[in-house]
Amino acid sequence: MKTDYPPSNYTGQLISFEGGEGSGKSTQIQRLQASLEACGKQVIALREPGGTTISEQIREVVLSNKNIGMAYTTEVLLFQAARAQLYREIVLPSLEAGKVVLMDRTRDSSVVYQGIVRGFGEELIEQLNDISTKNTRPNITFLLDVDPEIGLSRREQADGKQGLNRLDMESLNFHQQVREAYLKLVKNDDRDRWVVMDANQTIDDLEEDIWAEIQARGICA
Repeated sequence: MKTDYPPSNYTGQLISFEGGEGSGKSTQIQRLQASLEACGKQVIALREPGGTTISEQIREVVLSNKNIGMAYTTEVLLFQAARAQLYREIVLPSLEAGKVVLMDRTRDSSVVYQGIVRGFGEELIEQLNDISTKNTRPNITFLLDVDPEIGLSRREQADGKQGLNRLDMESLNFHQQVREAYLKLVKNDDRDRWVVMDANQTIDDLEEDIWAEIQARGICA
């Protein structure tokens, strides 16, 4: 399959944030973007699903709390469709241009939510991920690890019950399985890609820990 942006051409950095609901990913991405830009980096922040006109339309469907009857297979394919569009339009060109791309979820979310918890299998989901991302993986992935009860409470306090999306509304057991699945991926990491952060701590302390890791890896000295 022909690829428009071969990974060998990338000069940018892809930094992803993963974790359960209410772990604080979006807040930390905003803060990290500001710090990186102050350091002279060109930064773009994106979320999955979303980030393009088509991907945002898919987001409305796949996360709507009105669609609780959605088939798991539909869920898998919608997430991949949104991802493929985002990588094609924004992520891959940005990496080729040397930018730092910060992502609120990407391929690992599908491995966790659909591959492990939904039961489709890691291998199948990774095959789909490779197609959607043109074989692109993050340079660093921050796992914001939070107790599911704390995370869900934060979500409800911030958005109210009416603001919860379809996945937020899953059972506590589902969210506990999500946390365990993320920790499984960390345990099996053979590329030193994953960095586990305690997301139960304060926003400021978490920001400091993330920035320390960015500096330690030489992204911003």
